[in-house]
This record gives sequence, structure tokens and C-alpha cells, in this order.
Amino acid sequence: MILLLLFVEFFKIGLFAIGGGLATLPFLYHLADTYDWLSYESIANMIAVSESTPGAIGVNMATYTGFQCAGIPGGVIATLGLVCPSIIVILIVARILKSFKENPFVQSVFGGFRPAAAGLIAAAVFGVIKLTLYNGAAARWYEFIRLPELILTVILFVLIHTLKKHPIIYIALAGAAGMVLGL
Repeated sequence: MILLLLFVEFFKIGLFAIGGGLATLPFLYHLADTYDWLSYESIANMIAVSESTPGAIGVNMATYTGFQCAGIPGGVIATLGLVCPSIIVILIVARILKSFKENPFVQSVFGGFRPAAAGLIAAAVFGVIKLTLYNGAAARWYEFIRLPELILTVILFVLIHTLKKHPIIYIALAGAAGMVLGL
């Protein structure tokens, strides 16, 4: 039963998460609220691991969640559930789009998808920032912001936008800083 539930939940995520892997995050937060498969902290850890490993972030997260719930079969089923809608939609769209490529209605629909994708990704970014920088359990008001994480985030943001080096360099720097600072 858990395998069927994993497939159905990740099929829904794959069907509606327009915009790529980060757009799956609002759906994963919903799963954390609905089932005991995930916690918000485990989602934050999955983001870090998924961003640091090869492969699509959504697929990595589906595989991890499925594996946590039902071992290797769960990982396989959750991943299949996530990617099946894309495969189905791509096959249908590729067949139909040729004949409707210049249709204003079709162009308008795709024009609406872009803001939807931007909104889902923006919500995911906000969620990651909140999980990383906000400490809701702080005893004093000035501890609500995790200062070392905020400083590291700002430094990495500036480095990424000024030096424009390969992302693995920033991942390695962040990992080393996390070890040194005990984050």
C-alpha cells in the first residue's frame, strides 16, 4: 500500500511541479504536513544533498523520500511516479504542438506557465531561506536570525555573482565553512 501511495503522491508532484526540481518543494512541504515521511529539517537536508549530487533535484528528492519510506522499491516507485507525468506530457505535447505551434491560445497557455514556474520557484527559495536562516526556537529576540548562516549565505551570494566560478567550488567552500563553524 505504501508503494502505491508513494507513486500517487509523487505522480501528482510530477504533474503539477512546473518549473523543475525546486518547484517540487512546496509539494514536499505538503507531504511533510500530511505524512510522517518527511520533516522540514529533512527537506532542508535533502536540498543540500540534492544540490551537491549529480542528477535532477526533484528526482534526487523523490528517490530519497521513497527510499526512507520503503527502501529500494520505494525509491524506484517514487522516482517513477515523479517522472511519469513528464514523459506522458512530453509525448502528448510533442505530437500536438507541431500542428498548434503558431496558435495564440497555445502561446498564451505557455505564457501563463512561466509566471507559475517563477512563483513556485520563488516559494521554494523563500522556504529554503526560512529553514536556513530563521531560528523559531530562539530564546532571545536577537537569536531569531542564525547569524553565521546569514553571513555565509551573503558571502557565497556575492562570490557566486562576482567570480562566476563552477558551482562545485561554492559547494566545497560552503561545506568546509560548515565544518569549521560547526553549522
